[in-house]
Amino acid sequence: MVNSTVVLDAGELAAAGLLLDIDGAVATVTLNRPERRNAMTFAMWRGLARIGDSLPESVRVVVLQGAGPSFSAGIDLSMFQPAGAEGGDSFFNSAGADPADTDRLIAGLQEGYTWLRRPEIVSIAAVRGHAIGGGFQLALACDLRVLADDAQFCMKETALGLVPDLTGTKPLVETVGLSRAIELCLTARTVHADEAARLGLAELVVPGAELDGAVRDLTGALLAVNPGAAVATKRLLQQASRNSLEEQAAAERREQAGRLKELFSAS
Repeated sequence: MVNSTVVLDAGELAAAGLLLDIDGAVATVTLNRPERRNAMTFAMWRGLARIGDSLPESVRVVVLQGAGPSFSAGIDLSMFQPAGAEGGDSFFNSAGADPADTDRLIAGLQEGYTWLRRPEIVSIAAVRGHAIGGGFQLALACDLRVLADDAQFCMKETALGLVPDLTGTKPLVETVGLSRAIELCLTARTVHADEAARLGLAELVVPGAELDGAVRDLTGALLAVNPGAAVATKRLLQQASRNSLEEQAAAERREQAGRLKELFSAS
């Protein structure tokens, strides 16, 4: 649920490299560090989590995009230096920390990704250029991905001696299968837009000049359906893979009963 007590400060978001624009039912979140190819820091991940906590209930579609020619180059490598990134974010401050502290740190960063899966919204990643590591995982956290034809995905973590830890492993395996996910992650190779489409990692690939228009068209189509039915249907689809046929059939009955009650009570 949205936490209405969280108040977002535009200045704080800007300092974290984020922009938020809410226009009626559509929220556009922009990763805004183009001089660093939108490289990600602790502050950016925490800012994303705050956005998720503060969205008004009127928002039905969230669009994630990057300023400039790249979606995100992934983790800001300056965080591996003692001085850290802007604002002092550095892994040196957490190196050797108690495992429980590290667990809490990463869990907090993951919250910048998990809210994108809420049934109340449909999230769209509009990807141009590089989407590397944490940027790739941010795209994977979204329900839908629309790619410019210059988009490039790469799960870079193993090349840095790390593992993907921003909720990307589950959607990657579910989308491309275990064997392909192992190959992509353990080689850290680049997946270009055309291959991404073949693997199911993109719903649509368009020329770069058409990306914004394609996202607008998709957003309009999503907003054209009944809001309550959209939420209930997304909820159903999210549980389908883990339910047995009998469990899913029962879930469908429950959701439909709720929809019929609402529709007839409104008439």
